[in-house]
Amino acid sequence: MIDRIRNIFNIPELRKRILFTLGILLVVRIGAHIPIPGVDGEALGAAIQNFQNTLFGLYDLFAGGAFQRATLFALGIMPYISASIIIQLMGAVVPYFQRLQKEGEEGRKKITQLTRYGTVLISTMQAYGISIFLGSMTSNIGGAVVPVVPNPGILFTFTAIVSLVTGTMLMMWLGERITERGIGNGISLIIMVGIMSRFPSVIITEVVYVQEGLRGLLGEIILIAIMFVIVGCVVLLTQGTRKIPVQYAKRVVGRKIYGGQATHIPMKVNTAGVMPIIFAQSIMFIPTTIATFFTNNEFFQSMMRWFSFDHPFYWFVFGTMIIFFTYFYTAIAFDPVQVSTTMKQQGGFIPGVRPGKKTAEFIDNILTRVTLPGSFSLAFIAIFPYILMQIMDIDFNLASFFGGTSLLIVVGVGLDTIQQIESHLMMRHYDGFLSKGRIRGRRRM
Repeated sequence: MIDRIRNIFNIPELRKRILFTLGILLVVRIGAHIPIPGVDGEALGAAIQNFQNTLFGLYDLFAGGAFQRATLFALGIMPYISASIIIQLMGAVVPYFQRLQKEGEEGRKKITQLTRYGTVLISTMQAYGISIFLGSMTSNIGGAVVPVVPNPGILFTFTAIVSLVTGTMLMMWLGERITERGIGNGISLIIMVGIMSRFPSVIITEVVYVQEGLRGLLGEIILIAIMFVIVGCVVLLTQGTRKIPVQYAKRVVGRKIYGGQATHIPMKVNTAGVMPIIFAQSIMFIPTTIATFFTNNEFFQSMMRWFSFDHPFYWFVFGTMIIFFTYFYTAIAFDPVQVSTTMKQQGGFIPGVRPGKKTAEFIDNILTRVTLPGSFSLAFIAIFPYILMQIMDIDFNLASFFGGTSLLIVVGVGLDTIQQIESHLMMRHYDGFLSKGRIRGRRRM
């Protein structure tokens, strides 16, 4: 393994890309600790603890802890992701966006431009809401009620909006620079690093638990074993594919013969990725978030109990919504009719299946069957942290690393980055991380 890591830095281009990526990620983490003007950090830290199990807690997870500190990068990259999802959904129903998707490079540039405009609009609305929310928050410090924003008003609102929107646009630009000049997908790496930034505090908390006798050494060993098993299951879920064989007929164009080769269509078990969990979790947090503003109402307090993490009703509804959104997002991301049409135009066919409508039905049938175990596995991984919290009485920050959104993002982005490094190594005649055999470098002349 040491030799393989050394080979990475033997390639000048790959070394520059990795160092550039690490430098950008360092800038992102520095920005996550620079607070916006006019906020009392101590009062905010005390007040935000009441919102950890709400939608704000989920948002702070993607922001890498920047939201609870009200920093320049408090909005994170989520406005850009939200704009991208909206544009992608509109591409499935709006003819204008469908035409842009078919126009090649020019269409992609237009879609990117519209996504950036959407990011500015969404981040502006969210920044305004956050400024109003911070201005109304108070905390109890030493028996005294302390406002989070000592001097709320128009000036603070304007400053907060400018700071937060600028931070989001800067993060979007940094993510695009990583994708262009670094290694891996920049936006995904920013989210992954934000999630992983909580890992040291989780480890420190567990060490304190063991030292104070709150959890035995055997319990920690069991937790580590469970973590390895769940990570292995997530890797299998992320990498699992069903290959549909495709044969291309030979075509004679001039003096050249094209086609004749056999290939396959990779049908991923988890085509939707982590999006079903994000959609479902965002919706599931809405009842409890609303209930926090009606503490004296019996109905809302009862609803909060039903939608708490430790209630089986929450697990059932959450899992059902994940299964639904898995099929919904898969239907948007993968169009069997378009795939069959493209295959027919290029002279491809599935052995034993007639081209055209029959091929589309065949692919759709396989996609439905493959998505079923993937959706149930996704639901189990998302619910497992809450079950673990009840069985072993562990902290939510630790349980979130055993499953759910954070683990899927970390594993998926990590595998994608490793595969990109692998391709650079193989192009220069080095064995990569996932290949076997002795490592041999290309001889220099």
